[in-house]
Amino acid sequence: MPEPISDVADPRVADFRDLHAGDRPAGRERGTGPVIVEGVPAVQRLLASPYRVRAVLGVPGRLADLDLPGDVPAYEMDKWALSELIGFRLTRGVLASADRRPPADVGELLAGPDPAAPRRLAVLEALNDAENLGSIARSAVALGIDGLLLDPRCADPLYRRAVRVSMGHVLALPFAVLPDWPGGLSRLSEAGYLTVALTPAPDAVDLTEVDPRTHPRTAVLLGAEGPGSPPRHRRRPGCAPGSPCAPASTPSASPRRRPSRSRPCADYWRSDQRARMARASSAREGSHMTSYRLAVTCETLVKSR
Repeated sequence: MPEPISDVADPRVADFRDLHAGDRPAGRERGTGPVIVEGVPAVQRLLASPYRVRAVLGVPGRLADLDLPGDVPAYEMDKWALSELIGFRLTRGVLASADRRPPADVGELLAGPDPAAPRRLAVLEALNDAENLGSIARSAVALGIDGLLLDPRCADPLYRRAVRVSMGHVLALPFAVLPDWPGGLSRLSEAGYLTVALTPAPDAVDLTEVDPRTHPRTAVLLGAEGPGSPPRHRRRPGCAPGSPCAPASTPSASPRRRPSRSRPCADYWRSDQRARMARASSAREGSHMTSYRLAVTCETLVKSR
């Protein structure tokens, strides 16, 4: 049974104090501290993940929706006291905190469990909006992406807002941070990956001209909304031998930007169900377009699986 708590200063709920303060409390380094998860579906995914749950906190009656293990501390607070504790009004009724796990080793992420098996990675550059990153993670899990490779400027994928928008799916997605950016991107080709960089550049190779069947390992490089991937990536050596490259020996293939954001997804996908999934996965316009680009790319790439 959950233990009732009425005092917002109770140390048992310290993990949840002042969550409105940003991605970390004052004085705490970025990417440290517990992972905070909001909502019943996301907490259920947390319970099924490798992350160790520290505590669960909810309004009276809400924790009954969770099948909590007996060793997980569970607490209940009145909704007004809970809102005072966290610093905003909680609409999902339940929160959980978990021990943070370190990012994966870059080499292990690139290799995967079986270095000879097909593998798909999403490589993110300058995705500094946590909600956009969470939306990408949610789409990536749905589309069979095996992991995320982040540049050092990306938002923390375990920040509360990223986890919330991903609906907890980011907790099941391995990720690594590449400290030597962009020089370290050469490790992709060394590990046998074809790099496909998404860009709105008018001279880019259309994605339909890239045949992933010629290369079982593909890395999809996504830049920030608006500019897309920087031009330097289209000049970067990195295509594995025998892989298709853009004209003039540019190393990565990229889709042209579609003419209108309002054009139906069904124009590009073969089923309305996938189109609905793309629309449902968006939290806002920016994250919609980034996730949509990822989804369109993966629709082509997964055909070889």
